[in-house]
Amino acid sequence: MPATIRIFTPNTHKRPQLACDITPHGVLAARQSGEQEAETSFAELPAGLMMPGVKTPNFLDLESVAATVRKAVEAVAGRERQLTVVVPDATSRVLILDFETLPAKRKEALPIVRFRLRRLVPFDTDDAAVSYQVLSQSGGTVRVLATVMPGAVRAEYEAVVRKAGFEPGVILPSTLACLAALNTAEPALVINRNGNFITTAITRSDELLLYRTLELSTVAGNEDTDLQEAVAIALAYFEDNLATVPRYIYYAGRGGAEVLQRALGDNTVQVKDLIEATSPATKGLMAPVAGALTS
Repeated sequence: MPATIRIFTPNTHKRPQLACDITPHGVLAARQSGEQEAETSFAELPAGLMMPGVKTPNFLDLESVAATVRKAVEAVAGRERQLTVVVPDATSRVLILDFETLPAKRKEALPIVRFRLRRLVPFDTDDAAVSYQVLSQSGGTVRVLATVMPGAVRAEYEAVVRKAGFEPGVILPSTLACLAALNTAEPALVINRNGNFITTAITRSDELLLYRTLELSTVAGNEDTDLQEAVAIALAYFEDNLATVPRYIYYAGRGGAEVLQRALGDNTVQVKDLIEATSPATKGLMAPVAGALTS
């Protein structure tokens, strides 16, 4: 029976209050204890050990990645062993799908969603981890947010967490975790960068209007151009559909808001960190784990 990925923030009361975000640059771990500010720990990952994607291997040296996960998580874990795991967006596909009807019972609806995904993703969905969330129902249309991750990729991330001495619980794609940390009811544009991938998302209250992930160029000098184009497309979509411009661009990514602002220039919407850093080492990196711990 294929496993599922839970998306957005369902059943957060059941989640462990320990989370980690595994990225090509390093592992950020956080532990929430009551109303106190989360404890965090960051461990750098040597360059070239991780290549996120929907094909395996994602880890070129599983032992070294597991050691980095262990170093980051053990610093804040206490007695907690179960772990919410945030993974790069490149490891999965997130799609907004429309159905004429969908059964109310999840066990009946899930095979229908899985069948639709077969033609939309470049990998086998039979053993993939699939989950979905109904976004809206109106005018004879059921709009669904679906997430799918190849079974072998899911198994690889679970294996690295177990190798580190912890038990993987919920697995969340990075941007969906970020959106759970977004604390505004007004329309918002979120930009999340992890590794060579960037995801643009537009929300309006609990509604997701746009979700788009693309790979940035690895050619020197082209990276900023790709960023500018991705943001320009998202801003145009925002204005066309909401008849206004966003107050801020909320950013999650290494180095924080100033990195994206510098790439975009001053003649654009102000860029703001989605979640403020707890230390210089975590600047721009807090949003995914903050969302993973949201309850």
